Amino acid sequence: MDDIKSMARAAKKRMKSNFWEECKKNLDEDAKKAMDLGVGEVRAKSELSRRVKNEVKGEKADDFYLRVKKLLDEEGEVSDAIGRLTDHEVYDKLSYEEKQRYNLQLSAKYLAALEKYRREKEIKF
Repeated sequence: MDDIKSMARAAKKRMKSNFWEECKKNLDEDAKKAMDLGVGEVRAKSELSRRVKNEVKGEKADDFYLRVKKLLDEEGEVSDAIGRLTDHEVYDKLSYEEKQRYNLQLSAKYLAALEKYRREKEIKF
């Protein structure tokens, strides 16, 4: 019940602070900037609406994505990214099969984070 109340409070706060008017204004401005840069208007608006949805839901970037983003910003795509992102305190305690599974899961998470990073960089206004 507290969750519903907090969601209602957040919605009321957005309405009082003209969140949606600002959102619409920013959407139009960013769509214009995107068109000037040669990015399709539909693609730009869908990316911006995704950002707004995440903000409304209160979703924040997870710790792993922030580590990947920092790595990519500082050094770009490196050949040993999986090794750099490995949590060695956990990894060193695993058996051979568990290490293989850990590497596969980490690789999948890295590829998803890399794709998200590329999308963000592609539509940067």
